[in-house]
Amino acid sequence: MTSTLDARPSPHALRPVGESALPTPRREAGESMPRGLGAAEQFVADIAALTQPDAVVWCNGSDAEHARLIGQMIDAGTLVPLNPDLRPDSFLARSDPRDVARAESATFICSAREEDAGPTNNWAEPTQMRNTLHEVFTGCMRGRTLYVVPFSMGPVGGRLSQVGIEITDSPYVVASMRIMTRIGAPAMREIAAGARWVPAVHSVGMPLVTSGGTRVQDVPWPCSETKYITHFPEGREIWSFGSGYGGNALLGKKCYALRIASAIARDEGWLAEHMLLIRLTHTDGRRYHVAAAFPSACGKTNLAMLRSVLPEWTVSTFGDDIVWMRPGTDGRLWAINPEAGFFGVAPGTGESTNPTAVRTLTQNVIFTNVALTDDGDVWWEGLTDSPPAHLTDWQGQEWTPEIAAETGRTAAHPNARFTVAAEQCPLIDSDWEDGDGVPVDLILFGGRRASNVPLAALARDWHQGVFYGATIASERTAAAEGTVGELRRDPFAMLPFCGYHMADYWAHWLQVGDSLTRPPAVAAVNWFRKGPDGQFLWPGFAENIRVLDWLLRQSEGQVPGRACAVGTLPEPEELNLDGLELDPADLREVLRVDAAGWTSEADGIADYFTSMGTAVPKVLWEELARLRAALAAQTAQPSSR
Repeated sequence: MTSTLDARPSPHALRPVGESALPTPRREAGESMPRGLGAAEQFVADIAALTQPDAVVWCNGSDAEHARLIGQMIDAGTLVPLNPDLRPDSFLARSDPRDVARAESATFICSAREEDAGPTNNWAEPTQMRNTLHEVFTGCMRGRTLYVVPFSMGPVGGRLSQVGIEITDSPYVVASMRIMTRIGAPAMREIAAGARWVPAVHSVGMPLVTSGGTRVQDVPWPCSETKYITHFPEGREIWSFGSGYGGNALLGKKCYALRIASAIARDEGWLAEHMLLIRLTHTDGRRYHVAAAFPSACGKTNLAMLRSVLPEWTVSTFGDDIVWMRPGTDGRLWAINPEAGFFGVAPGTGESTNPTAVRTLTQNVIFTNVALTDDGDVWWEGLTDSPPAHLTDWQGQEWTPEIAAETGRTAAHPNARFTVAAEQCPLIDSDWEDGDGVPVDLILFGGRRASNVPLAALARDWHQGVFYGATIASERTAAAEGTVGELRRDPFAMLPFCGYHMADYWAHWLQVGDSLTRPPAVAAVNWFRKGPDGQFLWPGFAENIRVLDWLLRQSEGQVPGRACAVGTLPEPEELNLDGLELDPADLREVLRVDAAGWTSEADGIADYFTSMGTAVPKVLWEELARLRAALAAQTAQPSSR
């Protein structure tokens, strides 16, 4: 693709500090966020003056509007209609190969002070970044339409909900935001009634008319080599340039619901988290709500759509990716899923691994970067046990199993996605749109670990639970930039998403916990432990209900468990393994805590804490010391398991 903006700066070549002309929405005195319709109208006018679109459209979220956008994208080649008999009202999008994942290296936290961004975020001086954004956004929508998308995160008007306005020149973004959030007239009414709103501005960064007036031919997936995904925590603003892909462009998702919301939550005393949320209902009528944090593509969607293999338990889902939790007057945490849809990783999702997800995707889906079958349906690695004999791959090229064996090319991109409304999920909970939320009973932390980390460990208290969250490490997946399989620390699964200093975020978790009189139980889990032969020791997927069953029983004192250095673990006989054929040796291994391995793990944690500087809470250093002492005691008792 040829750039239409010459000499664009690289993400690290920012304009000098000076007075910025980048539009800022009007705020009332003392407010960190703008309020009301007047501020919104003025902001849209200012952005239109900056970006110079051919037209401005305020989106109402109607079916007719959606149909128009879909037709427009079909005509432009952005969407390929799927076979209406096989996949009704569903479409395939193929992105530019340079625009397939979160652009973490181009993602910035522009806090007023560099130390507030912390060592895990890219920081840019706010005025300098605003100058750079002013330069790239000037005229960036020439020849395009500017869409104004008012949206609500959470049920419109809900006690835990928030609203925002995304401005974009991408109809793909509008259509996707309609699935992922509550857009249009209801959200606009909230804004008109005086609700605070987060301003979010997005452009694909490819104008169709140059500054000299020459028209440029459009492409099916416009984007730019230059990318900025920027967040201003103090002003609660989001500016994204150059990418049309998912989390870079659907600004209600990671940008608002995590990076900006985490800063709002810090200031207001609640939690914005990269978590799934499910309800477990027992046949005796007991109900529990479980929130769980896992890095992307490490099993969140599978757990969110769990079909229980234990007949006494039924699982229903509230969401698969983001949870907002606020302390209630009853001393508990109350949670909602602020999203309205699923933006899930397709590869690895299949009938044998996640039949609920497969059934969710039968209609009204936007697929991105999956393969196309000869009869007009979609396919990706893991959807079926065997691939079709012939496909068109995610880049529009011919694909066969023979070509794959010869070239190593996958049919779908490893980070291929589906975007679908949550209400289509067969397991969606009847209360999922309750604006008051549900009380959280158990919080899980976990990653993809082939060794060392046991199947499950229940924390002794909130402090040890925060230690679990702060020390998550996971093998890197295709959902983010970097080498697949590389181990990286991903605290609370928030490494790419926390909007301020990570150690201050840990301190905030400790403070929230200290304010609760009835905090949730906290546990660490690992479905991915492997044996010497490289095979998984635990079957995972639907069998994970057995671990949740034990955790809930243990947290209520129904089973004693086995106290060890890393927490309380199940005794093998305490797990409900009815109907599961599992080698007893594999079970013992998946529950084993190796003192030598964990001593090395503790050294790695110490190094990681040191890298965070002096902001690491004293409580977490004390938890590390407690772990070391317990490991030393275990080493002195060779007979301990």
